[in-house]
Amino acid sequence: MKVSKVINNNVVSSVDEKGREIIVMGKGVGFQKKPGDIIADSAVEKIFSLPETSSGQFADLVKDMPYEHIQLAEEIIAHAKKCIPQKLNKNIYITLTDHLNYAIERQMQGITIENAFLWEIKKYYHTEYQVGMDALEMVKKKLGIALTEHEAAFLALHFVNAEMDANMSQSISMPGVIRDIIQIIETNLGKAVDENSLSYERLVTHLKFFLQRIIKKETYKETDELFLDSIRSHCRQEYLCACQIREYIREKLGHETSDEELMYLTLHIRRVANPHQEV
Repeated sequence: MKVSKVINNNVVSSVDEKGREIIVMGKGVGFQKKPGDIIADSAVEKIFSLPETSSGQFADLVKDMPYEHIQLAEEIIAHAKKCIPQKLNKNIYITLTDHLNYAIERQMQGITIENAFLWEIKKYYHTEYQVGMDALEMVKKKLGIALTEHEAAFLALHFVNAEMDANMSQSISMPGVIRDIIQIIETNLGKAVDENSLSYERLVTHLKFFLQRIIKKETYKETDELFLDSIRSHCRQEYLCACQIREYIREKLGHETSDEELMYLTLHIRRVANPHQEV
């Protein structure tokens, strides 16, 4: 493996056996190196690839960044991949590395930023938030810097963003959107839903993936018109509630909700309305 470009003393770019650009990290891997030099296997700590359009952006980002920050970001992402079942967009290497570096610098300057959606993120994105809390422990262990739980929530949003393959502004709004949808459901039912029930847990999980599909413009492959008609007639109140949610999604996010999505949403509302009754 040869150096294609030296990004800094600890990060270089190279090419794999198929001619694709790769990022090579390691303490001193780029020290006094020039294009064409051989990269010693013993110096390599991590190899990963990025979309062609993102490699230059990553190089500019980490050029003057402390290697410990870059290394920490990579370790956090590797941990996240083990904990989060969904595939993460590779741009997480850029977005999370950038955020983590600034979070550490802010904390060293005594500057803290609050996350307005901390409660919602903890509640609706528990796995991603827990990975964020794990990241805080990794930062404290390696650098001796204690970041706040608000930063764990910000990191969680980066994971959500990478899962959804959406832009960050959309990810930031998702916890609030889920909260609003739950409130619409509770208003229609005239009661609070049981947050300890399996039906509620399934509803929240469904909403997360429902919003992902809407943003990515994905739909169910098949439509069962008879089943749709049956749902409309037998779950009338819940179906009308789902229609209100569709209107909310249209106004809030500017996205349309398909009849198939409406059908499954109706069923989940039915389940939280009657948690002890099979639907």
